[in-house]
Amino acid sequence: MASLFTKIVNREIPAHIVAEDDRFIAFLDVMPLVEGHTLVIPKQEVDYIFDLEANTLSDLMVFAQKIAVALRKTIPCKRIGVAVIGLEVPHAHIHLVPMNNMDDINFNRPKLSPSKEELANIASAISANL
Repeated sequence: MASLFTKIVNREIPAHIVAEDDRFIAFLDVMPLVEGHTLVIPKQEVDYIFDLEANTLSDLMVFAQKIAVALRKTIPCKRIGVAVIGLEVPHAHIHLVPMNNMDDINFNRPKLSPSKEELANIASAISANL
């Protein structure tokens, strides 16, 4: 059965896409820790990030770096935090989280509930800074 993220890749469910190429896609988390929380995934469905082929893993990080640079231009923050947890969706993914303090990347904190319009505006702004 296709993962939630594969369904996004296949456009079976909507997402606020920030960027994509033939191998990777970045989209906003719909339940973000902070404004701009972005997920970066390979389009190929692989459950565990360290099961990716070495070149795919390194290319995923290079793709994520481009997104992080645009994200930092868009959302005022000190850093873009990077987290790989991999328990919530069985599809390799990287969390990019704008951070001003350590609590901003605390996955136990309450999630935000932005509107579709807010997410669309943020995604558009990040894309414009790529």
